[in-house]
Amino acid sequence: MQSGVRAQVPVLYVADADAARRFYENFGYTEIRAGGDGGSHWSYLRCGELTLLLAAVTPRLVTVELPLLVYLYVDDLTATAERLAAAGHPVQKAGYPEHAPGGECRVTDPDGNVVAFGQRQAVLQQERDPHAGDEVRFSLIREAAEAVGRRGGAPARCQIGGRRGEPCPEPAEVKLADSWGDTVWGCMAHADETLLTARGAFLATEDGMGLGPFLRARQGQPERHPAEAAADA
Repeated sequence: MQSGVRAQVPVLYVADADAARRFYENFGYTEIRAGGDGGSHWSYLRCGELTLLLAAVTPRLVTVELPLLVYLYVDDLTATAERLAAAGHPVQKAGYPEHAPGGECRVTDPDGNVVAFGQRQAVLQQERDPHAGDEVRFSLIREAAEAVGRRGGAPARCQIGGRRGEPCPEPAEVKLADSWGDTVWGCMAHADETLLTARGAFLATEDGMGLGPFLRARQGQPERHPAEAAADA
């Protein structure tokens, strides 16, 4: 019989193990063991058969620029969200995706990691929050607007305008696009309205992971004449 993994222990490197422990206790984790030596401190948590190791070291490890995303399934989405909110951690509702028909939420832990949590048990259609997901969508719009603000290049005024064709005096902060290639710049309010009502509209964000950098990496460097390569040698 081929041997395989019998258990796994996810490890999160955090700035403050005690603060992180208190955060994850809202999901039902309990500290089983803890220890430390000099500049390191760790806390071993368990929730049922699931485990989580929190590790704090000094000096801090160099971590990736993007925060980690942790996904947890909970028995009671509402109760979990209420505990987090009561502990001072704002929770965003993220709708009812197929993998979490009972609802999905997002919260940020003390180290800036995004923790998404969902409920597998479905809720009746009439019990669903019709505004679930609005907060997450608008937060994405806000992030896109902040990126545009750092890069610049947006037109002076919103190009979407009002429902009756009246011009919008607000500054353009977000670029929208669709699969046909149409683009438009809008203020945050009109961008939010457009994403809700225009079929296929999406945020046309510009970052280091976009199509341009991807294609440039695929294309590589142009071939050089052997004489040029020899001259640089």
